[in-house]
Amino acid sequence: METVASADGTTIAYDRHGDGPPLITAAGAFCARLTTDPLARALAERFTVLNYDRRGRGDSGDTAPYAVEREIDDLAALIGAAGGSAAVFGHSSGATLALKAAASGLPITHLVLYEPPFNTDDNYPTLPADFAGELAELVSAGRRGDAVELYQTKAVGIPQEMVAQMRHAPFRPALEAIAHTLAYDAAIVGDRSMPGGLLATLTVPALVITGEQSPPFLRNAARVAAQTLPNGQLAVLPGQTHDLNPDATAPVMAEFLAS
Repeated sequence: METVASADGTTIAYDRHGDGPPLITAAGAFCARLTTDPLARALAERFTVLNYDRRGRGDSGDTAPYAVEREIDDLAALIGAAGGSAAVFGHSSGATLALKAAASGLPITHLVLYEPPFNTDDNYPTLPADFAGELAELVSAGRRGDAVELYQTKAVGIPQEMVAQMRHAPFRPALEAIAHTLAYDAAIVGDRSMPGGLLATLTVPALVITGEQSPPFLRNAARVAAQTLPNGQLAVLPGQTHDLNPDATAPVMAEFLAS
C-alpha cells in the first residue's frame, strides 16, 4: 500500500500494480479498493494501475465537511503520484466522479466509464434533492443500517423485501461501516439527470461500458452518454451485469486504452 496527501491534507491510500501507461481506478457506492482490485490486477500486465480507496473508505482518511471538489482533489493527487497524467476508470458513481474530474480540467488522458447512473427518461424516478442530507442525518443519528437500506431502495432500486432479506447477510457489517460515504455518492450523482451539457464539452477519448444483463436504465444511460461524448465509444459486455467482471471488462479496456 502507498499513500498520497490530497490538497486538504487527507491521506489517500492506494495499491500500485504493474508497469506501463498509468491508469487510476475509482469504485462506486458501497465499495472500496477491494472491489476494483481484481480488475486492477487483470490490467497490470499492460498498465501501471493505481487502485485507490476513495476518501472515507478502507485505508484512506476523511476530512469534514465533505465536498465533491475534495474527491476531485484526491484524483488530482493520484494523477500527480502517477506521473502527471493518467487514464481514469470509474464504476457507477465512480464513473460520475471521473466525468466531473475530467470536466474540472484534470490531465486525464482517457476515460473509461462503467455504467454511470444517469436517468435518460421519465421511466425511472430522479433522486430527491435532499437525499444526501437525509443519508448524512441517519448516519449522524447512529442509524447506519437505515442509511444502507435507504440507499439500496432509493438509489439502487432493490425491492424492499429483498433488502429485508439481506439484513443478516455476512456482508452487511461492511456496508454499514462505510455508510457515511453514501452521502458522498449521493452528492456526486445528484438527482441522476443526464448531464448532457457537461458530456458534450469533454473531448477526451471515452469508453462507456454496460452489461448486456444490466437494468435498462443503466444500459440506456451508457448508450446516451457514449453518443453525447464527442469522442465516446460504447461497449456492451455479453452476459454481464452492473457487477464488475475483470475477465470481461479488462480486455475491452486494454484494447481501448492502447488505441
